[in-house]
Amino acid sequence: MTAPTPRIRAVLFGPTAPLGHVQSGIDKQPVAGPHPVDAAGLRGDEQGDTRAHGGVDKAVHVYPWSHYAWWRERYPQQPLFERPGAFGENLSVEGLDETRVCIGDEWRIGSVRLRLTQGRQPCFRLNLRFGVREMAAQVQDSLRTGWYCRVLEPGELAAGDVPELLRRPHPDWSVARLLALIRDRVVDARQLAAVLELPLTPSWRKLFTQRLQLREAEDWTRRLDGA
Repeated sequence: MTAPTPRIRAVLFGPTAPLGHVQSGIDKQPVAGPHPVDAAGLRGDEQGDTRAHGGVDKAVHVYPWSHYAWWRERYPQQPLFERPGAFGENLSVEGLDETRVCIGDEWRIGSVRLRLTQGRQPCFRLNLRFGVREMAAQVQDSLRTGWYCRVLEPGELAAGDVPELLRRPHPDWSVARLLALIRDRVVDARQLAAVLELPLTPSWRKLFTQRLQLREAEDWTRRLDGA
């Protein structure tokens, strides 16, 4: 079966607002027409925790629309799954998922050039967002996390734009493959050494370096539970 042509279903951004005991920019709303994007991401977009979210390596968050059907089956009463933006994504994309994009990919969307930097590592804000205690863990376990991009060339993009793959320097390293290494607590030296040859973000380089050095996986309690 031929894979569907990728397409941007929605472009979303929004300000921060209270979410439980924290501030969060997870409540993104769709914007009509072309929207400007610069090195910091979509113009007007905000993040509640700029240490863990946002920044040049996480300027744009992309999430596959195809995952929503899977989530609706598990939470049929959750209205957030009826439209894009439930996971705080900036771009809702059709025709792509974590198995079909790779670290270092460069994509043209509208007049914006993006480089895929890492998969999302979900945090406890998703638990607060959906009112489900283990939602962040479920997102991580399912590998339905979405991914982040750095802006290489600013410009404008809009719903309906067709992403064009310009460059794929690491075709063997899909986002799903790397996320699975994290989820499965892999500490095999050979695999980790190969990962460290990739153009990783500082946070992922630290994660995989520590696993290689310590031969153990990091503690996820604070990230997943907020504890």
